[in-house]
Amino acid sequence: MELEPFARPRVVVSACLEFEAVRYNGARIPDAVIRSLAPYVEFLPVCPEVAVGMGVPRDPVRLVQTSEGVRMWQPETGRDWTEPMQQFACAFLEGIGPVDGFILKSRSPSCGIREVKLYPEQSPIPASGKGAGLFARAVLERFPDYPIEDEGRLTNLQIREHFLTRIFALALWRRYRERGRVRDLVEFHTQYKLLLLYYNQSLLQKLGQLVAQARHLPREELFARYGELFRRALARMPRTGNAENVLLHAFGYVSDRLSAAEKAYFLDVLLQFRRRQLPLSVPVALLRAWIVRFDEPYLKRQRFFLPYPQELVTLYDSSRGRDIAQR
Repeated sequence: MELEPFARPRVVVSACLEFEAVRYNGARIPDAVIRSLAPYVEFLPVCPEVAVGMGVPRDPVRLVQTSEGVRMWQPETGRDWTEPMQQFACAFLEGIGPVDGFILKSRSPSCGIREVKLYPEQSPIPASGKGAGLFARAVLERFPDYPIEDEGRLTNLQIREHFLTRIFALALWRRYRERGRVRDLVEFHTQYKLLLLYYNQSLLQKLGQLVAQARHLPREELFARYGELFRRALARMPRTGNAENVLLHAFGYVSDRLSAAEKAYFLDVLLQFRRRQLPLSVPVALLRAWIVRFDEPYLKRQRFFLPYPQELVTLYDSSRGRDIAQR
């Protein structure tokens, strides 16, 4: 059985990134990652600051720590934008419909998901802390375990691969859930078994148990529970040891058809991967070649070997080789 094409993820994005000239200074920020995703993703651009009426250009706002909590303050005008921003965030997030991820502007008082400067109450004293912007905070609270990143972090190869894997997995899950049949749940789970083994073995077991009980549970409860566990399973970056388990598991499906020299070569590649002398893509490419060579039916159905469209595979990495996912 051949895999069906990827579903198109729905991703909320800060409008100033690639889409509209709505920064406080009237600028639009070009972004190569977002531009590359455009043919494969349905983007939902939003600028919370423009949406609440601040205009373009506008006086900058900042987050201020007060006795009543964090407020959004505009020093030049003396206006407090906290309530309008919170009300907009609530209404927008309730009304966007199904969504698979978020790409938000880094360090923005509204959209920054981390590292946003936090100032003392209405004071010229420099920032004394950091946190999330008001709109981003609402996103993080309402969409736990969803892929939420800023444009700066997505220049890192491993963070970007993790994000792409998740948004395309969640988009495909929405498609299968809409079909609503137990056999679709079983098929989806089968396609993601190796990827789930890579990400979270304990939650893979729980998902497997849920699928085994599928015909004994109310359909809505079954799909809701599976979706929640599936998102949690993909929430954290996988580790090197998990990858070795998956590679050896997949190797078992083709090893009896390989020569002694081919087996030895693969195990040597695996050893180099374990020592961090080779990237994961090298043993994966070997296995993909053998899958094609032997037309191996089970492995052909595994999204682990291509978790997002091939056209989005790139080697660009702002970390310059720094290994952050396998620490």
